[in-house]
Amino acid sequence: MRLRRFIYTATMYLLTPVILYRLAIRGLRYPEYFQRWQERFGFFADPNIHDSIWVHAVSMGEVNAAMPLIDALMRRYPEAPFVITTVTPTGSERVRRVYGDRVFNVYLPYDLPASIRRFLDRVRPRLAVVMETEIWPNLFFVCRARQIPLIVANARLSEKSFRGYGPVRPLAESALASARYVAAQSATDAGRLRDLGAEPERLGIFGNLKYDMSVPPELGDQARAMRTQWGARRPVWIAASTHEGEEEAVLEAHAAILHRFPDALLLLVPRHPERFKPVVQECREAGLATRTRSEDRMASSDTQCFVVDTLGELLRFYAAADVAFVGGSLVPIGGHNVLEPAALAVPVVVGPQTFNFVEITASMIEAGAALRVADARELGATVIDLLANAPLRKRLGAAGQAAFEREQGGVLRTLEVVGKVLDGPVTAIAR
Repeated sequence: MRLRRFIYTATMYLLTPVILYRLAIRGLRYPEYFQRWQERFGFFADPNIHDSIWVHAVSMGEVNAAMPLIDALMRRYPEAPFVITTVTPTGSERVRRVYGDRVFNVYLPYDLPASIRRFLDRVRPRLAVVMETEIWPNLFFVCRARQIPLIVANARLSEKSFRGYGPVRPLAESALASARYVAAQSATDAGRLRDLGAEPERLGIFGNLKYDMSVPPELGDQARAMRTQWGARRPVWIAASTHEGEEEAVLEAHAAILHRFPDALLLLVPRHPERFKPVVQECREAGLATRTRSEDRMASSDTQCFVVDTLGELLRFYAAADVAFVGGSLVPIGGHNVLEPAALAVPVVVGPQTFNFVEITASMIEAGAALRVADARELGATVIDLLANAPLRKRLGAAGQAAFEREQGGVLRTLEVVGKVLDGPVTAIAR
């Protein structure tokens, strides 16, 4: 194992120029990647904190999933300083917008031993909570060496990710075995995580923390105000978290929808900020009357496509839609979170590629809360059917909301594990 770790670490150091090049390429499209790059090597001003509770969430999606747990931890441990790390600028921006100076936010350093040690020397955690699928061998090993208990929360592992470990799998197995506890989202995830090295007595099925998200009480009023501004009776659908190659299908579907409903409005929300401008251009080249959130603030009565090119507002626009298509599912990305529209009783449509959310999507479809489509043509036809059938929309929305509420409770189960980790020995806790 020492030899494997040496080879892995040497490879990481050799790949550092490539990683920096990739960071620079991203920075050309999204300048925030050029900022705070020193943090990615563990260089930042010492915040002078001790015994912190550290939560790591890669990007905005993981931050949103972690928020109910972070809020609960803050209530349970009000005296503890909190450190929230991310990898992407969108995740960092979300943390800073929601929590401000209540937490210390930096980027997680690359998985280089010296960088990790510098990071830990400055934040001095008493507990590490790593969200979902972030298994970095050196990070886990250094935490173990420093006796920092590490919990993998909301843990999931797709079949694709499981196979992707390849030659570093023995190292990943050893790293995961060093975690104090692994709280899996589902039985399928737990099985793969056990095969990857999680100790059975420190592995449990906790459900998905995303079910514990809270819906802001003012959301309904905000949605009604928006719909009044752009036309209260207009049919409105949203294509959320779309990826490259997916907008073309969405616009093709919208063309069919406009043929049936000439006043229909599409709310288009690209997943990544660096693609905002290209997507706006694509909409206008398709001949659609297009406005944007950043420049125009709101759609007007004659807007055919409204591009939401801002961050942190997706829930608000979900609430204002009649039907929600959740992106990343018409292209081989693996899909995104279907629970947000479900929590708002908005009917959900997904494409065929949902391997990142297999069990959640399957349970929603089985509950009659979501519909699956194969391509752009079927997407347009399905949205047309839903927009034309208010009772069907209501039935799907109610089923989704009921399924969402039925699965809540993962945060409380995870809090129980945190308490056991901090206060005593940990035994298996099953849902």
